[in-house]
Amino acid sequence: MNVNDREPRYVISIAARMVGVQNHTLRYYERIGIIEPSRSRGNIRLYSERDIARLRRVKTLMDDMGVNLAGVEVIMRMMHQILELQNRVQELESELDKSKQSEH
Repeated sequence: MNVNDREPRYVISIAARMVGVQNHTLRYYERIGIIEPSRSRGNIRLYSERDIARLRRVKTLMDDMGVNLAGVEVIMRMMHQILELQNRVQELESELDKSKQSEH
């Protein structure tokens, strides 16, 4: 994902339609911490492409795989941790490569 994917651009009704859920579902997901949309100066929820992708993953886990909401929360948290660990491994591999090159 690129920087533009984080740009808040969709109001709740459009985001809900894009994902295939009701507005109240998105408000509930926000209340329990599944999603954290940006807010406009007028306190209107604004969803980014990244938010929409996250919501689609949640919907797929629930609808297609039969995972309940508690399970979705655990899976999403684990996916985030895995990504952080992968990024850290890449950083360490890069540092190791630089260290090996400076030895020669």
